[in-house]
Amino acid sequence: MRLFSMLAAAAAVTLTGAPFAAAQDAPAASSPAPAPAVCPDFLPQQAHCWSGRAAKGGYYWIAVPENWNGSLIVHAHGGPRTGAPRADDPLEDLERFSMTVKEGFAWAGSTYRRGGYGVRMAAEDTDDLRQIFWDAFGRPRRTILHGQSWGGNVAAKAAELYARDAEGQVVWDGVVLTSGVLAGGTEAYRFRADLRAVYQYYCQNHPAPDETQYPVWQGLPEGVRLTRAQLAQRVQACTGVGLAATERSPEQKRRLADILNVVGIGEGQLVSHLAWGTFLFQDLVQRRLDGLNPFDNSRTVYQGSHDDAALNAGVERFAADPMAVARLAYDADLSGLIVAPTITIHGKDDPTAFVWHEAAYRDRVAAAGRSSLLVQTFTEEASHSALSPPEYVAVFEALMAWIDDGTKPKPRSVAALCEAARARYDAACFFDEDYAPTMGGQ
Repeated sequence: MRLFSMLAAAAAVTLTGAPFAAAQDAPAASSPAPAPAVCPDFLPQQAHCWSGRAAKGGYYWIAVPENWNGSLIVHAHGGPRTGAPRADDPLEDLERFSMTVKEGFAWAGSTYRRGGYGVRMAAEDTDDLRQIFWDAFGRPRRTILHGQSWGGNVAAKAAELYARDAEGQVVWDGVVLTSGVLAGGTEAYRFRADLRAVYQYYCQNHPAPDETQYPVWQGLPEGVRLTRAQLAQRVQACTGVGLAATERSPEQKRRLADILNVVGIGEGQLVSHLAWGTFLFQDLVQRRLDGLNPFDNSRTVYQGSHDDAALNAGVERFAADPMAVARLAYDADLSGLIVAPTITIHGKDDPTAFVWHEAAYRDRVAAAGRSSLLVQTFTEEASHSALSPPEYVAVFEALMAWIDDGTKPKPRSVAALCEAARARYDAACFFDEDYAPTMGGQ
C-alpha cells in the first residue's frame, strides 16, 4: 500500500502540476486504513483493490486502475436495502459501474452503516468514505460524487450537506446522478401508499381477513413477518400475475387491469412496488418515524378503474401526521442549493424511479437559482439499474470536461460523447436530446 500511495502521489503531480491538497478534517471516529484485496475478475487486469469497514460500520470497496486518471468516483448505492449489510455487497455496484474503472477512474462504494431508510445517515457515510480514501491515498485531482436510484437522493443530499469544508473549500468537484430518486422522500413514495390502498380495495389479502388488521400505510406492523415470495403468492391469487394470461380468471384480469390503470404501473412491476410499499414502509414508518404516518390520500381522487365511484367510496383513507412529514422532509427532501456541476441521466420509461423525478429536481434547483449548475439527459430506455454502458461513460466524460474547462455541456454534446464510446463497449446509445419531463404521472 505504501508503494501504491507513492505512485499515486507521483501521478497527482503529473496530472495537476502540484502535490495533492490536504484533506478535510477526518471523521470524529477514525476508521482503520483500507486493507489490500483481490480485485474481482470484471475489473481490468492490473487494477488495485482495497476493502474495509468504516468506523460507523459500513463495509466498503475501493478500486484503482493501473491507468488511473487521478480522479475518484465516490458511489452511493440504491435501495434502501432493508437487510443487514455484508462485506461484499459493494461489489454489485462496482460491477454495474465497472466501466468507470476501465475509463481510468478510481471508484469507492460502501454499504452504509446499516440497512433501512435514512438519507442523511447514508449521505454522512458516503462523505466518510471520501475521507477514508483521502486519508489513505491523498486528495485526488478531482473527487466526483455519484448516486444511483435511491443513492441519487443520497448523493444529492450529500452534495448539499458536504459541498464545502469548514474553510469553504470545495469537497465535491462534480456530481453524477443516474436514474435518481430525486423528488425527495415526501414525494417519492406517495404512489406506493396509493398502490397499497388500491390493491387492498380490490384484493383484500394484504392484510388478509384472518390476519391482524392495520392501516396499509404502515407497510407491516412491527414484528410481523412476511416474505417477498409470500407476497407474490397473494398477488397471484388476486390478479393472476405470475400465471399465463390464459390461466387467469375474468375476475383476476379485471382486478389487475383496475389496479394497473389507477396506479399507472406495468404488470411486471406490481410485485416490486408492492414489496417496497410493504417492507420499506415497515422500516420507514415503524423504525424511523416512530409509527407516525407520512402519507396522505384523504383527498385523492382515483381514476382509471371500471368503477371509479365505487373505488373512491370504498378505498381506505388516511391523513398524514405533520410531524412525520416534517421528519421525512428533513431527512430526505432536497433544497436544490447545489454548488457543484451536476449531470443526471434517466431512462424516459424507467419503471422504478419514474422520470418525473427529474422534473421535480429541475424545478427545485431552478427555485434555488442554481439552474446553471444542472444538466439533465434522457434516454429512450425502459430500464432503471442498467442503462447502456457508453451512456454512463459519456456523462462522466462530459462532467470532467465541464469541471476542467468550464464549458457547460448540452444533451447533444453528451450524446456525441456516447457515440464516440460505443466501439469500446459494443453497445448502442439511446439519448433523446430534446426530451424534457413534466410533473405528473405517478
